Amino acid sequence: MTADVKEAAETAVTDYILAQETKDQLRFLTCGSVDDGKSTLIGRLLFDTKLIFEDQLAALERDSRKHGTVGEDIDLALLVDGLEAEREQGITIDVAYRFFATDKRKFIVADTPGHEQYTRNMATGASTADLAVLLVDARNGLLVQTRRHAFIASLLGIRHVVLAINKIDLVEYSQSRFDEIRKEFEVFANGFDFETLQAIPMSARFGDNVTARGQHMDWYAGPTLLEHLETVEVGEHALEAPFRFPVQWVNRPNLDFRGYSGTIASGRVSVGDELVVAGPAKMSRVKTIVGAGGEVPEAAAGEAVTITLEDEIDISRGDLLSTTAHRPDVADQFAAHVIWMSDEPLLPGRPYLLKIGTRTVTATVSEIKHKINVNTFEHVAGKTLELNEIAFCNFALSSAVPFDPYEANRSTGSFILIDRMSNATVGAGMIWFALRRASNIHWQALDVDKGARSEKLGQKPAVLWFTGLSGSGKSTIASIVEKKLHIDGRHTYTLDGDNVRHGLNKDLGFTDVDRVENIRRVGEVARLFTDAGLITLVSFISPFQSERQLARDLMGEGEFIEVFVDTPIEICRQRDPKGLYAKADRGEIKNFTGIDSPYEAPQTPEVHLKNVDREPEDIAEEVIAYLHERGFLGS
Repeated sequence: MTADVKEAAETAVTDYILAQETKDQLRFLTCGSVDDGKSTLIGRLLFDTKLIFEDQLAALERDSRKHGTVGEDIDLALLVDGLEAEREQGITIDVAYRFFATDKRKFIVADTPGHEQYTRNMATGASTADLAVLLVDARNGLLVQTRRHAFIASLLGIRHVVLAINKIDLVEYSQSRFDEIRKEFEVFANGFDFETLQAIPMSARFGDNVTARGQHMDWYAGPTLLEHLETVEVGEHALEAPFRFPVQWVNRPNLDFRGYSGTIASGRVSVGDELVVAGPAKMSRVKTIVGAGGEVPEAAAGEAVTITLEDEIDISRGDLLSTTAHRPDVADQFAAHVIWMSDEPLLPGRPYLLKIGTRTVTATVSEIKHKINVNTFEHVAGKTLELNEIAFCNFALSSAVPFDPYEANRSTGSFILIDRMSNATVGAGMIWFALRRASNIHWQALDVDKGARSEKLGQKPAVLWFTGLSGSGKSTIASIVEKKLHIDGRHTYTLDGDNVRHGLNKDLGFTDVDRVENIRRVGEVARLFTDAGLITLVSFISPFQSERQLARDLMGEGEFIEVFVDTPIEICRQRDPKGLYAKADRGEIKNFTGIDSPYEAPQTPEVHLKNVDREPEDIAEEVIAYLHERGFLGS
């Protein structure tokens, strides 16, 4: 190879790389009801854009004979349905992402499942998409899942939709059938605020109107799917939005450098711009911006950078930087739409972890305002939220967080909910507005505090939280403990599960939602008693780990003492002092713990009392001994 040829080859490669880097990118998803042809459509796009290697094609031909659903033809859906379970069933059960490019644009496409039980997967794919390709089987028309996916796409901020009326070959390429479905969808989606809605008749299997025009639809004069994807103007919303920079990491390699690293969520930033930390409102100016290749004068949404400031101000992971002219909301309560993604229901009052941007706080749903029937869009009442249901809720957070309304900024207006016990993601939310009244309530400082009260009483305040099955002996043991403490001159109070239901909690039943609220209220009362310097004994079944953790979080360090009265259910049944187990067995009592409602036993209680063939007096002494050993009873 001569030097000129080598130089020309290197130039061509460099030009190609630069061309790819300067192309804009479109993220889109395919959705709709099961078997409408989503995977086949993506397979056709990959096949027609020459993005399948020879070995992949050979494997596809082999798999088509084994798993295919189109006779002797190549089953293009198998390019995407990569999981063995999917291939065996002929369906997609996970979100599959694929990349392809043309001369005009780069694409990332998410193939989402069609079955109702996998609606949460569809929401995941939609959360980052600019455009949705909603497939409809021309034979079946609009189905329930078609409407559900269209609604979720709208709710998640997708403003561009392609109505892909697929399998048109199976209705003899009928223009009247195409027009009928198109008009029905336009009426249905009238209130969804879609900026563009392009209906395209196609056959993904044979390629008609996917990347090229077929010979059977001369009546259709619109673009092919690929032509539309290459030319649709989705806008640079992230660039046009106000500057938002969630701090991912405080970069401190040495004493002479302090930078704040992260990915710009929206907007632009330049050296010299005045920025503010949302919440504390601490201001400074941008000193430098460091990108992957070194210092740059400016940066924009999507770029990972390190920003240094002219002033030394306290900034940590989870803080949000913005411009002083366009600041985000900051509140500890807001209203939001939630898509529930867990098999375990959402329970108002139960604490979850809420992750928004790079910040994580504890949060509870204080009220489910209404659930949304995604088939009729009616607002319906509900006390819980089940898998794949959508609701509009009020949230209360452990501390204020910065955010924007979701419709203004998808990045800073969205959050996920995490189960505190399993660390599983259980929900996704879109913030609608702040609940301003929360900022008007402040904790009143008092001259006589907990320390002064406990010193006066000669004891350390504590909460002895007795938990166990009905009939385990909780109340009996707690009563003996309190008697012993009273004789010893200690100041105590007992909150018993039955007693508080005569007054404080008389309005609550025994559903999971009511149980959560029952424990929340008692936890708050126990906290006040602790603030008074008392040793508080709480005797509740309290079956859920989450709620016992909520009560623990309300107390000061070391003040919450979980006492597990561990009695086998067989012995509890034998005792059954109130006849409750017998009634539950006959179906006269619903949601009875241990029968038709679960009990989550403590994993690491401070005091583990095994109550089998032992006298309550002896068991109570273990609790007294624990308090003495840890200094709760003074000298």
